[in-house]
Amino acid sequence: MNADPDQLTLHFFPDPILRQVTAPVDPIDQTVADVVARMTEIMRGESGLGLAAPQAGLAWRLFICDIPESATEPFGEPIPGTQGFTDGPIICINPSLVDPSPDRSPYDEGCLSLPGIRGDVIRPEVVTLTATGLDGKSFTIRASGLLARCIQHEYDHLDGVLIIDKMTQMSRLKNRSKLKRLQNS
Repeated sequence: MNADPDQLTLHFFPDPILRQVTAPVDPIDQTVADVVARMTEIMRGESGLGLAAPQAGLAWRLFICDIPESATEPFGEPIPGTQGFTDGPIICINPSLVDPSPDRSPYDEGCLSLPGIRGDVIRPEVVTLTATGLDGKSFTIRASGLLARCIQHEYDHLDGVLIIDKMTQMSRLKNRSKLKRLQNS
């Protein structure tokens, strides 16, 4: 896969890359590792908790999440048998999500690609993520709390889905004028 990591920047709505369905990453090589390093820089530079490749301008099935334990306070302890935070960034290449819990809850979400837009998004409280890491090995995480939410949010980006597509009706109405300004900028 070809990309120049030095050219990667944060892309904002309504950039068409944010609506693309992404392609699998193959092979996992030094270019991918360099892209991940640059994506991590972008995410941290914006004080984000996650970043998907489309947000950096690449239509690749790749995202990163970095949920420190200190950020999980609103969610309390992880649900038993699940992970609620990370010890540094997790790199998720060609991920899949399975076995979402039937229990769903709203939470106020934002997105680096939609500055100033925040609103309630209802999501499953627990999900299982299977992905490949930079080492080429598959891994599985059963996630709850903020980590589950971040994984689902970033995974949505890989299918061209944004939080504005999943917000509650009240949150959509609340953000209508801000969204119009972004569309016209």
